[in-house]
Amino acid sequence: MSTPSPASPPPAAATLTYGDGVLLRDGRPHRVLAGSLHYFRVRPEQWADRLRRLAALGLNTVDTYVPWNFHERTEGDVRFDGPRDLARFVRLAQEEGLDVIVRPGPYICAEWDNGGLPAWLTGTPGMRLRTSHGPFLEAVDRWFDELIPRVAELQAGRGGPVVAVQIENEYGSYGDDQAYVRRVRDALVARGVTELLYTADGPTPLMQDGGALPGELAAATFGSRPAQAAALLRSRRPGEPFFCAEFWNGWFDHWGEKHHVRSAESAAETVGGILDEGGSVSLYMAHGGTNFGLWAGANHDGGGIQPAVTSYDSDAPIAENGALTPKFFALREKLTALDGAAPERPLPADPPLLAPRELPVTRHAALLDALRAAAEPVPAPLPLSFEELSLASGLVLYEAEPLLPAGDHELTVTGLHDRAQVFVDGTPVAVLDRETASFTVSGTGARVRLALLVENQGRINYGPLLGQGKGILGGVRVERRLVHGWTIRPLPLDEWTPQDTARAAAAAPPDGRAGFATAALSVAEPADAFVALPGFGKGFLWVNGTLLGRYWEIGPQTTLYLPGPLLHPGDNTLTVLELERFGDRITLHDRPGLGPSEEYVETFD
Repeated sequence: MSTPSPASPPPAAATLTYGDGVLLRDGRPHRVLAGSLHYFRVRPEQWADRLRRLAALGLNTVDTYVPWNFHERTEGDVRFDGPRDLARFVRLAQEEGLDVIVRPGPYICAEWDNGGLPAWLTGTPGMRLRTSHGPFLEAVDRWFDELIPRVAELQAGRGGPVVAVQIENEYGSYGDDQAYVRRVRDALVARGVTELLYTADGPTPLMQDGGALPGELAAATFGSRPAQAAALLRSRRPGEPFFCAEFWNGWFDHWGEKHHVRSAESAAETVGGILDEGGSVSLYMAHGGTNFGLWAGANHDGGGIQPAVTSYDSDAPIAENGALTPKFFALREKLTALDGAAPERPLPADPPLLAPRELPVTRHAALLDALRAAAEPVPAPLPLSFEELSLASGLVLYEAEPLLPAGDHELTVTGLHDRAQVFVDGTPVAVLDRETASFTVSGTGARVRLALLVENQGRINYGPLLGQGKGILGGVRVERRLVHGWTIRPLPLDEWTPQDTARAAAAAPPDGRAGFATAALSVAEPADAFVALPGFGKGFLWVNGTLLGRYWEIGPQTTLYLPGPLLHPGDNTLTVLELERFGDRITLHDRPGLGPSEEYVETFD
């Protein structure tokens, strides 16, 4: 591990301290009233607006994760520019009078692809994630060498707004390698972190045992029963203040499930319970934002993958487009009524929206022809995984020409992650979405052209399957015989330039079924919109070359949030890659379509 330069300034006293169960800021009693807002889920042009809304909610602090894979997508290419400019986001928070909590991981969960860990790291053979495994620690050291000095420079003791830094993230829900958690803490300190350090884990003895560290503040994450959580922490850590590091006032969504909501009354009541316990709190989320591109993660329920939707609205008090919700006002009433609360801020108006309209669609290249033209083929005797192709996300087109005797034959795919559309001689014959899945093909004694278009629907972000590979990890069999001789095309959709999508769209004539399509949107003055694709099945939407994310008819989400900064005056181009079935128009709406809802409150029994 590297150490700070001898020229580093001497450590400053921490801004937040505690004693006798009371949190202090510069020696005076204080509550952290925070809200999570992730810079990586919001367009940089909108950071200042969203921070202003968070302050208007009555909060004094913003917290954010830092996703490693967002900053170092390719090994060695670490970036802090544009949407990755963490320092700019933090300084904007300071301009709004907000303190900042930074949660650098290296693992963050956050329903973010791979829990924030880079695919190039988790795909390394033999890698042991979130442990004292030497190669993992060495990679974390290199990342922290880039990240943590930047965070240290933004600490309150050096004139910045950062008042606390989290150690790892809910480690007690994952493992019990305490040496690893201590190593993460030591890595932060060695690189200049002098402000308050804390751990955050679920409110059970098992979770706190696994994640908390002696000598560092132990916080809890929960959605209900604040008195029970406070009692547990105080019984284990007498003298420490009660801090709910994540209060789940909403929840995230998976494709194919309902939209999760939590009533304003329920959220406000539980926040009131935390405050009645003398606690500090961070709302998760205060403003959720969007999983733009292909950054949405996935969970696994034991029966199969549960990919997260593109929206990360999370039923937060500040909606995905910045609108102020009834939950905003219910929580604001609680927060601003506290003794010593900051003066109420002016309430910003909801952001403007484009008028609803319909956009006719022009169809372009057919699906398989377009994708064949979009990538150079990679020959291999057996299917290669995404990791072997150095592909973090997107699609892979696998093609082979097995000889099939006359009659019906069962073909089986093993180790499928996550979803495959199967084509025989260009005709779709099956959709597979299980790790081992079979389909039937009729043979004539000749070779058939077999194509499997495999989609990575999001890397698992939570639990023991973290880091699981993508693609066809086993093989394809005709009955018991393996199919060899593959041509493979990696398709990193979220890395494509506007020229890449235009070239693919023009590569072949349409077939009327699936493939590329475009629509023109003319605006006099850019503003936000919600985009729907009625009649379309499943695919991806770009706006002026920026990939908004996935859409899928199974819902619950039926619109994609289109931020105004992605548009310009005049004509704008919407590009669709449809995998299954074209619709004939794209529609703009002035409200989100997040689907039928159900009340959801996460609890620990």
